[in-house]
Amino acid sequence: MTGDSARASRSFAIILIVHLAVLVLWQVAVDAFHVPKFILPSPLATIQTLGTANYAWGANTLVTAIEILGGFALGAFVGVALAVIFSWAPLLSLVLLPLFVTLNMIPKVALGPLFIVWFSYGIIPNILIAFSICFFPILLTTARGLREVEPDLLDLVKSLRGSRWTLFRKIQLPGSLPYVFSGMKVGAILAVAGAIVGEFIASERGLGYLMIQVQSSLDTPAMVMAVVLLTLLGVALYGLVLVLERMFVVGDARQT
Repeated sequence: MTGDSARASRSFAIILIVHLAVLVLWQVAVDAFHVPKFILPSPLATIQTLGTANYAWGANTLVTAIEILGGFALGAFVGVALAVIFSWAPLLSLVLLPLFVTLNMIPKVALGPLFIVWFSYGIIPNILIAFSICFFPILLTTARGLREVEPDLLDLVKSLRGSRWTLFRKIQLPGSLPYVFSGMKVGAILAVAGAIVGEFIASERGLGYLMIQVQSSLDTPAMVMAVVLLTLLGVALYGLVLVLERMFVVGDARQT
């Protein structure tokens, strides 16, 4: 086992132990203080709700996962594409980037009812809400990364009569990848928030919709289970971004 692998395994073990310790402490505290289930259910009581068939955990989790992944993928594609266009057309960046900053200041909760009017109920409006929240950090960080090019490298490429495409492919893109993945990490977190905001406003399926339904009956264990599943979806998406970053950024660094 290499040094990097050993450090990664040790870090993962520490993270796992900390999470398990929190769960054990949670269970012990609820049992010791006899906390009512409708206020704070124990981890065991929360897990037991997965056996309730009428909650359709699988189907609702799948819907929310599609909304999160769809909004994130769309946000990553549009954010990176616009950043590249802005790097090639500074005038366009000067005109449109302040507009995007202004639009990003609009509370996304306020956009929810408008999206429903424009696109009706369903997965699509929630994907668009997730996209509207997560794409701006990706655009901003990628645009900054494309600008952070060493002048010496630019002069070298220009002296060799390199084209704009060569400059982008050989210098700008590799140098901007750490910025791209930094924005994607933030976008992964915001995509989860965007999807759940859409489901809270108006939805017929999904974990957010399920939380609204069980709230009226004070089924707190089901609400907590929905939060746990949302967290796991977010962790899975964040982990996917980390894997991609390790492949494209760390891998390139090792090769060089």
